[in-house]
Order: sequence, then structure tokens, then C-alpha cells
Amino acid sequence: MSLDPAASEARTSDGKVRCDACPVMCYVKPGMTGACDRYANQDGQIVRVDPHLLLRRTIDQGGGVIPFHGGSGWDGQLLSGTDTFVTAIGAGTTYPDYKPAPFIVSSEVDGVDMVTVVTEGIFSYCGVKLKIDTDRHLGPEQNTVRAQGEPVGHVTTGEYGSQMLSLGGVRHLTGGGKKEGRVTCETLLDLCNGKPVELTIDEGATVLVQAGQPPIVNDVKEERMRVGCGSATIGMFARQWFGKVDEVVVVDDHITGVLSEHYAGRYLGVRETGILMKGRRSTPGRYFQVAEPGTGWGGTDISDPLAILEPFNPKHARPGLTMLMVSTTGEQHAFYRLNEALQPVQEELPEELRVSVERIKENCEPALCTVLFMAGAGGSLRAGVTENPVRLTLSVKEALTAVTCGGAPVYIWPGGGITFMVDVTRVPANAFGYVPTPALVAPIEFTMRLADYAGLGGHLDQVRPLASLRADAERRAVAPHAENPWPFGSGR
Repeated sequence: MSLDPAASEARTSDGKVRCDACPVMCYVKPGMTGACDRYANQDGQIVRVDPHLLLRRTIDQGGGVIPFHGGSGWDGQLLSGTDTFVTAIGAGTTYPDYKPAPFIVSSEVDGVDMVTVVTEGIFSYCGVKLKIDTDRHLGPEQNTVRAQGEPVGHVTTGEYGSQMLSLGGVRHLTGGGKKEGRVTCETLLDLCNGKPVELTIDEGATVLVQAGQPPIVNDVKEERMRVGCGSATIGMFARQWFGKVDEVVVVDDHITGVLSEHYAGRYLGVRETGILMKGRRSTPGRYFQVAEPGTGWGGTDISDPLAILEPFNPKHARPGLTMLMVSTTGEQHAFYRLNEALQPVQEELPEELRVSVERIKENCEPALCTVLFMAGAGGSLRAGVTENPVRLTLSVKEALTAVTCGGAPVYIWPGGGITFMVDVTRVPANAFGYVPTPALVAPIEFTMRLADYAGLGGHLDQVRPLASLRADAERRAVAPHAENPWPFGSGR
């Protein structure tokens, strides 16, 4: 796909052609690609290397989606707006600022004239929000996250059963040294394209992350995220322990639960056991800070659960009293019986308690890494849609314009600008690119009624019908992601 004719105006005597797809303005040798590996000099013309992707579905009589297995093209039949969606993947960019979007395509959907404006946006203001399902401590909040030794982000606030990292951003991309920016861009690109990346956290762990795959923390593959905090686990399984064991302690870095003191235990009539816990007591049966964060039991730094207990109170404790200690994932568990000195002695876990431990594991969801690409659609990108960019922003806020990323649904943040976030596993493979400025390149599509596009001052002279896009080596149809809503939603 050739760029604007201006892209080919600057030629040298040895056949090099200047590419203006980004601010780097490479002079590309014949048969070679530019620094971004996205554009090449083909017979004196700058062309996009990767094929332009269209989403295409077929509908059976029952209305279900039949996956379309596309090769290099399709059978040449006319494209239907109902069943074909033009993505920005492989479409090209709007740089320099004055260019209209590479493709502004009209189609008829359910009797309504629609327009989809697509461009591969160049994003300096972008990053990745990384959710890592693990109960293990990865590192203190605000500590630096590194890739290849370079700072690329930081640890942010943990969530329920997950550790959260914030990577990228304009300061890491452009505010540090050249290597920091290059490594940050490479890290974001690999994560967004579904590749594994090893990260190290200052004063913390080394973790291998990959979108949609289990995290590997300090060379240990995570299998499950916790069922809940220690207190929640007590509440969920108290009935299954009642009458089978005298005391249960669910060890958790955040909130450790104790059955006999917990309201769930009191409700069932569990007797006092004389157990005394280390840490800070919150409400009955809930304890904070029983140990330091770590990669041991329940996300703490302990390998021996008895380390969080004080000696039992002889006023309520008795020889023979039984106690189950278990982590929030069920991975660690131990059964004890008090001896004559009221000291816990470990014994084999009774079968009737093994069932409850397995039930905890069963209720733990598989541990995965979730990669959310987040970016702000800036002025030049919006200028490719309309001569008055603020009108596009307002149209998005008023829900007159739908935003997608490679056909995948996005979350638009409230407030000013068009700041969006997308799950990279819902975007077609290898949809993200880069430019060496450094910045990431990501597909973005704006879909609206043709009348609304005219109303916001769109580039109407650049609108082309969907039927004008023919199948060839530069354009390929792929099936939509099975979990994604069709971009032309019913009733739009």
C-alpha cells in the first residue's frame, strides 16, 4: 500500500526513498525496510510491509457467527458492511499531521450509512497495565520494575488476588536515556504482541510475564490465584470445617483468618481454643501484618506457619485440640494436635479435612497475566479524522462514535481527551508496532453514522466505499475474536 505521494518525493541518486510515516523520516534503500520494519522501499515506492487486515464473519440462519478462515484473501465476492469491518492493522498512519486517515470507509449496515475511520496511531503517551494473578509478594509498592536492567515502570497498588504493575509512559519512553527509552519500547511491544518478557523488581522478585499465560515468579510457575483473603476463606468454608477440627487458621499476607474468633465460627458455635496470634488484630478473627510480605505461605515470608502463633492460652486450650493451618490457595497446609504442654505437633492431614483443602484449590481460578494497553489519542491522530479535532473527542464522549482497537472493544476513560484501554489478547496477533522515536504504534478505529461524520467536520472527500477494497496480497481477511462483540453492534 503506497503512502501519500509526498512520501516518494524525496529520492536520492542511489535509489533511496524518504519515508514520512513517522518523525524519524528514514531514507530507505531499495528492497529494504525502514528502522521500524513496517515500511519498505518497493520499486521506488514506500509501502506498508504487513497486510491490511479486515475482520469478516458469515452468519448462519440462526444468527450465529461462523469463524472465517482467511488466507491471503477471499473469493472476490462483494464485501458486505454487515459482515466486514475494516481494521487499522496494516492501514498506515496519519503522520505528518495534515494527512487524513489512511482509510475512511463507508458501508451500509442494517439500512444505515456508516463510516469507519482507521489509522495506525503513533503513541508516545502510552503504557501497559499489567495484572499478575499471584498471592506472592513481587515487590514494595512504588519500587522500580526493570527489563534488561533498565527502568520501565513501577509496582502499583495490589488488588484482590493479583499484583499490579504499571509499565511504560512518556517519561520512560522519552524522559530518560536512549537505552531506557529503547528497552521500554521493546518491552511494551513484546507484551502487547503476546510475547514473554522477564521483569525484575527492585527489592523484589523476578517474574516472567506473557499475556494470557500463567506468571512465573522466581522460576516457579503459578497455578492459581487465591480464593480470597484469609477472612473470606473462613467465611466460605466454616461449615465444612465445623465439627471436624477445633481451630483453623488461614494464613494471608493481608488478612489472616482465625475460625474460633471469626463471626462465622461464633455463628456456628465454635468454642474458644486459646489461640494467640502475632500481628495486629482488626475485628474478631481478622489479623493484619502477621508476617512480612514474601513468596511463602499466603504471600508472606514464612515457610513455617507456626511462626505466626504465640503460645496457646492455657485457660482455653487443652491437650488433643486439633488445628488446621492452610494458605489462601490451598497449596500449603498442615494439621496439628496440641500435646500435654499445649504445643502444636504436626500430624498427617485427616482425609475429611483433605476434602476441604481440595475445595479451596477448586475455588481458585487459574493464575494468568493480563496485559492492558493504554494510550491517549492525540491531536495529529484526531486531525486525521476531522479538521476540528475537539469535535471527535466530544462525539466519542456522547457515544455517537465508537472506538475500537483492531476491532476489539476498548474502555474509554472519563474526563478530557480520548484515553483508551484494551485487552491485548482480544486484538489480532502482532497488531502492534513501533517507531524509533521511540513510540508504540497501535491500531485505532472510529465508527459512526455518515451523517454524524459530516456533522463533526470529517474529511468527506476522502470517504471511499467498502466495495472498493478488493482482495489482493496487501489485504487479508481474518475471523473476529470469538469473545468480541461485532464492531457494528446491533442498533448502532
